[in-house]
Amino acid sequence: MQLPGVGCGIVFLKDAHILLLQRKKSPEAGAWGIPGGKVDFLETAEQAIRREAFEETGLQAGAIALLGLSEQLFHDEQQHWLGVLFLAQSYSGEMQLLEPDKHGGIDWFSLDDLPERLTLPTLHAIDLVRQRGLA
Repeated sequence: MQLPGVGCGIVFLKDAHILLLQRKKSPEAGAWGIPGGKVDFLETAEQAIRREAFEETGLQAGAIALLGLSEQLFHDEQQHWLGVLFLAQSYSGEMQLLEPDKHGGIDWFSLDDLPERLTLPTLHAIDLVRQRGLA
């Protein structure tokens, strides 16, 4: 029996722009998405997102807030993920592409001019940000 995986993602905003990475690996290879990844065993979602964000982008999340949840079902790839979504209320550091084996690019995108292909957690996170008037 296969169980759902637990993941996490974080929204970094700057001047109505969102930080996105282009995925190289399945699921959703080629799509752009918020920083994030898998929650490890005995690691809280908050610990995981702070670790993942720093490992992927070089940004250190300061205060963070829970945005919501994202559930993704990839029937073709036999994957099921439940993702905890966060918003970075503050952060420090310089944006960098630190995992070029996993990501094809990193950039800030205007919330009014997003890439054509976005990951499902990113779509969910952007909807939550807009619903709450955060950007």
